[in-house]
Amino acid sequence: MGHLRASGYPVKVEDVRDITPIKRRYNVPERLEGCHTALVEGYVVEGHVPADLIDRLLRERPPAAGLAVPGMPAGSPGMEAPGQAPEPYQVLLFDRSGKTAVFASR
Repeated sequence: MGHLRASGYPVKVEDVRDITPIKRRYNVPERLEGCHTALVEGYVVEGHVPADLIDRLLRERPPAAGLAVPGMPAGSPGMEAPGQAPEPYQVLLFDRSGKTAVFASR
């Protein structure tokens, strides 16, 4: 969340006991789940998605439910660790039926 704030996004945190119903309501496929779910201008942002890709999503406005970075890949925003090399990961665009496409590779 610090990454998003540093990139100029206003972040409102809502801690909930179980986020699963929110993920289901916004059609986040189980295989794409991360540890955070955000709503940004009508899109779902799931997991550790870089802010520049959220910017791109909002510029391009594809017909999709949102973006996801499944899991917690090392080197993704918020998962940087001194002495740990970043691992390659994909940011996936997904629709309400669960269909995915690679939006970006990092």
